[in-house]
Amino acid sequence: MRFKFDPFLTGMVVAILLAALFPSFGAEGGALHPELVTKLGVALIFFLNGALMSFAALKDGVMRWRLHLIIQSATFLLFPLIGLAFLTLTGPLISPDLRLGFFYLCAIPSTVSSSVAMTAAARGNVPVAVFNATISSLIGIFITPLWMSLLLKSSGQHLDIMAVFIDLMLWLALPLFIGQVMSPLIGTWLEKHRKWAQTADRGTILLLVYTSFCDSFARHIWSSNSLSTLALVMAATLGLFFLVLLLLWKACDTFHIAPAFRAAVVFCGTKKSLATGVPMASLLFAGHPSGLGLILLPIMLYHPLQLLICTPLANYWAKETQTKENEIAA
Repeated sequence: MRFKFDPFLTGMVVAILLAALFPSFGAEGGALHPELVTKLGVALIFFLNGALMSFAALKDGVMRWRLHLIIQSATFLLFPLIGLAFLTLTGPLISPDLRLGFFYLCAIPSTVSSSVAMTAAARGNVPVAVFNATISSLIGIFITPLWMSLLLKSSGQHLDIMAVFIDLMLWLALPLFIGQVMSPLIGTWLEKHRKWAQTADRGTILLLVYTSFCDSFARHIWSSNSLSTLALVMAATLGLFFLVLLLLWKACDTFHIAPAFRAAVVFCGTKKSLATGVPMASLLFAGHPSGLGLILLPIMLYHPLQLLICTPLANYWAKETQTKENEIAA
């Protein structure tokens, strides 16, 4: 499996460049009216996710409770604890918004599509990957805001957790539920036109990226952060990925997890969802004084890194599995 060019990554760069050139259009109070467009975009993303969600596939993977425990613990416990350790070690070396963004990266759920795709490419157990990637998105609606509330409270800031939960229920959970209810009516059509659904989903995410960075550029936030600071964040995201990868690999050895399930554990446990992280951030940090640009930077760096690293790993495991099957057949 070779790495394929992803136009979505190019789209992210273009969205940031457009925000730098035309910040007033998408900034708060601008002609695009991001205060409303953002919430409608979030609702569309989760409606499509709900309509395409397969509970039949979830049932196929539900019994492997030990694997689920390892993966979900990595996503919602191991990652945040590493994030807290990083914040303690770096102290004032990076700005408060980047610190918040790095921990937010650690607190968000796993990605769905690429976790399942990588597991399938590695010839791993797909039902386990589908179950964990999907359930992670559902758990994240509740766990992610709790982690962020704890972090902000410890630094003397306040997050109105009840207002956040109401927003998340209204703009995330409700559209997800409506999409699932309507799945018998429109799910088959969306599956046949998955490319259209994916285009709508990714286009909406790019719109959210654009409006998020418009606020940051309009308020001249980037001028206060040096290239060395941004390089530190990039190095930290790379180190975060490899640390979790090594710990999950060790866990697979310790618990004697079969090769078919190892791929699901590693790919679901190390991934973080840009598709969930961006819309959730627009609700969690709505009205943030300096915009969302710096907060979203760590997840936007982590997204391409996880694809670049996991693609050759999936290829390696697929070849290893094929070699063993050939040896058995011989």
